[in-house]
Amino acid sequence: MRIPPKKDILTAAGFLCLVVILVLSCAWVWKQYISTPPYVSPERYPVRGIDVSAHNGDINFRKVRKNGIEFVFMKASEGTDFRDKSFSENYDKARKAGLKTGAYHFFRFDKDGVDQAMNFLDAVGDRKMDIGLAIDIEQQGNPDSIPTELITERLTAMTEYLYLKGIRVFFYTNISGYEKYLMDSFPGYPLWICSFSSHPIDAEWTYWQYDHHGKVKGIKGDVDLNTFNGTREEFLNSLN
Repeated sequence: MRIPPKKDILTAAGFLCLVVILVLSCAWVWKQYISTPPYVSPERYPVRGIDVSAHNGDINFRKVRKNGIEFVFMKASEGTDFRDKSFSENYDKARKAGLKTGAYHFFRFDKDGVDQAMNFLDAVGDRKMDIGLAIDIEQQGNPDSIPTELITERLTAMTEYLYLKGIRVFFYTNISGYEKYLMDSFPGYPLWICSFSSHPIDAEWTYWQYDHHGKVKGIKGDVDLNTFNGTREEFLNSLN
């Protein structure tokens, strides 16, 4: 077997080291300048919350509440038949801990809107949702092949069905999702915006998700952090 010359081995090792350095540098830049959350003033935005799903594992909501968290959005459903396995447990624990509760549904671009609305309602059942019901609409996790017009049509069908049931939902999305799916077709709907800028969006918003890597006592690992756009008095007045 031919043994590579020492010079070639050193060259290969140097190249490998360079690749490792570049990967680590990119990761550092991403963390420092792209994924680092903005400063959210506690004086301007005093009411803080989280959003969770089965992905967050077993949650100690009593510790979460003691950590200053006042509200929680919980994933209830997705598409036409998926139910989050932790929704019921998360709801019961959050209520007992004194958090204000809300539920969200991940909207599937490739599924019928009315069927999705029915799945959402069935998942929530008769549980009280202080901060209401939200539809999560975003490109990530959805197929790229669905025309925007069809997505809007299905989303309209879902919101109209919920409205007929006495529920006026609001939307969760990011800036690109707002501009593509909501801005023209759903004016006036309350907005829960995902943004990592100190100025979330040039539009009215009610809730702001500003960090995907938050740390809250009672939750292992990262959790999404949110705030309400207003005073604590305004928050309490906004509850169902």
